[in-house]
Amino acid sequence: MEEELKCPVCGSFFRDPILLPCSHNVCLLCARNITVQTPDGETSVQSRASGSSDYDYLDMDKMSLYSETDSGYGSYTPCQLKSPNGVRVFPPVAPHRNCSLTCPLCHRSVSLDERGHRGFPRNRLLEAIVVRFQQTRGIPCSASPSAVKCQLCDRNPVVATVMCEQCDVYYCNACQQRCHPSRGPLAKHRLVPPPSPSQAAGGAASGGGGGAGSQQPVLTARKTGTCVDHEAENFSMYCCSCKAPVCTKCLEEGKHAKHDVKPLAVMWKQHKCQLSQALNGVSDKAKEAKEFLVQLKNMLQQIQENGVEFEACLVAQCDSLIEALTRQKAKLLTKVTKEKEYKLKVVRDQITHCTMKLRQTTGMMEYCLEVLKENDPSGFLQISDALIKRVTSSQDQWVKGALEPKVGPEFDLSLNTDSLMQTILQLDFCQGKDVQEKPLLKLMQAAADSGEAEMEAESPGVDLGPAVPAAPLLQLEKCCTRNNSATLAWRVTAHASCPIEGYILELDDGNGGQYREVYVGKETVCTVDGLHFNSAYNARVKAYNAVGVGPYSQTVVLKTSDVAWFTFDPSSAHRDIVLSNENQTATCSSYDDRVVLGTAAFSKGTHYWEVTIDRYDNHPDPAFGVARINTMKEIMLGKDDKAWAMYVDNNRSWFMHNNSHTNRAEGGITKGSTVGILLDLTKRTLTFFINKEQHGPTAFENLDGVFVPAVSLNRNVQVTLLTGLEVPKNIKQ
Repeated sequence: MEEELKCPVCGSFFRDPILLPCSHNVCLLCARNITVQTPDGETSVQSRASGSSDYDYLDMDKMSLYSETDSGYGSYTPCQLKSPNGVRVFPPVAPHRNCSLTCPLCHRSVSLDERGHRGFPRNRLLEAIVVRFQQTRGIPCSASPSAVKCQLCDRNPVVATVMCEQCDVYYCNACQQRCHPSRGPLAKHRLVPPPSPSQAAGGAASGGGGGAGSQQPVLTARKTGTCVDHEAENFSMYCCSCKAPVCTKCLEEGKHAKHDVKPLAVMWKQHKCQLSQALNGVSDKAKEAKEFLVQLKNMLQQIQENGVEFEACLVAQCDSLIEALTRQKAKLLTKVTKEKEYKLKVVRDQITHCTMKLRQTTGMMEYCLEVLKENDPSGFLQISDALIKRVTSSQDQWVKGALEPKVGPEFDLSLNTDSLMQTILQLDFCQGKDVQEKPLLKLMQAAADSGEAEMEAESPGVDLGPAVPAAPLLQLEKCCTRNNSATLAWRVTAHASCPIEGYILELDDGNGGQYREVYVGKETVCTVDGLHFNSAYNARVKAYNAVGVGPYSQTVVLKTSDVAWFTFDPSSAHRDIVLSNENQTATCSSYDDRVVLGTAAFSKGTHYWEVTIDRYDNHPDPAFGVARINTMKEIMLGKDDKAWAMYVDNNRSWFMHNNSHTNRAEGGITKGSTVGILLDLTKRTLTFFINKEQHGPTAFENLDGVFVPAVSLNRNVQVTLLTGLEVPKNIKQ
């Protein structure tokens, strides 16, 4: 509550608070400090001759007018000093009909009338609460307003003893006798002590002791609950229209005659009841807020504990997966070892057998050579038949395949880890009770423990429970790309226990980045348009039902066309544009320039296309370039800020964007000429060519966003679009 009892200007407890029309409160002294003169009053505030003010007077030229629509107030906010609480304050000014006061909280201003600050009601309730709060907390009371100095002393001002409510000026006894005598036109002014309840008696005593005898008026403090306009009258009624207490004289004078007026006591009780009811609601919310804070503080500890537990569980699951992979690696290594030993044994046996046969054959050959050296015919013929049969039989032993290895050096074993690696990279936390009860890691571990050779690497975690759909199977024979569009098809076998409600198709950004959803529905075929050219996209699909979302299918890579093939777009062209030749040739039915766009949109890569001039009459100025999809179609290309173009006649050309013409270049077009457009979104530049030669410098730089090919022409020109061309080599740097 302490902050509610402090003035927004001085930052201290309220002293003699007054209630502003905006329902905010300020100290009476602070209200004088933030009061300024409006422009229709005096142009500057005269400084005190004594020079004892805590504030410097500044020129009123530094003030700036501020207004709030329909606020009912004219606000005047000057650039002045700031209080310790950060609010601008001003030197006190004499009450004037052209003075205004700005609320430091809501910045609404109100003009002062002839009553000055006395026209604002004193918030005695707030004043009493401040006193009670200070007494309860043992806080010393703030400095009394009796410490306010006299405003008319020339040098060393003394403590003020009285204040004129009409002049709104503090006087000491001497200055009051000299400058504000109680006679003549000032006799009806009301002199009161400086506004402090604790010093009222002392102020009265000092005022009575320093005056001029019987002429000094008796100083009395204003009674609680008295009318501001009629000091002698107490408040007795409450005006519901003005939302302010009034006295009987206020009603008699007719100011509130037609207003809804009710007895003060009745409205007092009614407003107390309303405030009590409002406080009950706020109290309930405050109680809920306290309980919520307790809940949040308890949640901090729970999050800490659950985080540690979950981290341990995750580490255990990953370690378990690593152990399963290690066991499977050992099994696979055992298979490789067995295969290696088998091959080695076969080769060794074949070496032994071949070595033995070769030794036998070599020995026989040496024997036969010795036999051939004999010159005895009878002895030779005696053994020749048997020897010929033996040699022939030995030759027959080297049949086809006998001199070929029975095994090869290669191992006929293959291990495809691509799918498993993709699954590991996509490994993430899943939601749902079924998935939590059978986590993916445990399924993979169970597969390894059961001795399955491939650990279900092709589809780990498919068996997520009978209620979750299985992973769809992409039909690769139906998946294809055309230009910058991709078509995907898939199928899945749905069991009666897990009906499928729909599918979610995801694509990455073409650079191996994050996946994003491009289709959600029941169809099993989807075509995605507007992809980047010369890019490779990864696609995957998963099924879902009321229970949850199933696992992803295998990932398929789709590569878009290297170059762009497109035509003129009849749906976005101006109605005067006439297209033919399968939307590749364009002319116009109007003498005014009309715009036609291409069917392709570019945001990445380098693209080049040409436009051939089929007909060119009366030297028109066709324009060629790129544009946003929402460029204006009824004016020449480049006249708005959504198109970048080169317009050219038979002699010269200009670059144009946002109706700004730059870089005039000599050389034009005729019938049969070609205009080339090179859009390099890697370098963010646009370059033009005429008849295969670069025309002028780089036309535009720092291009960013999505662009479509564009042409503007009239009925004197006919052009044909050529696409899918290679980028020219003769580019000037």
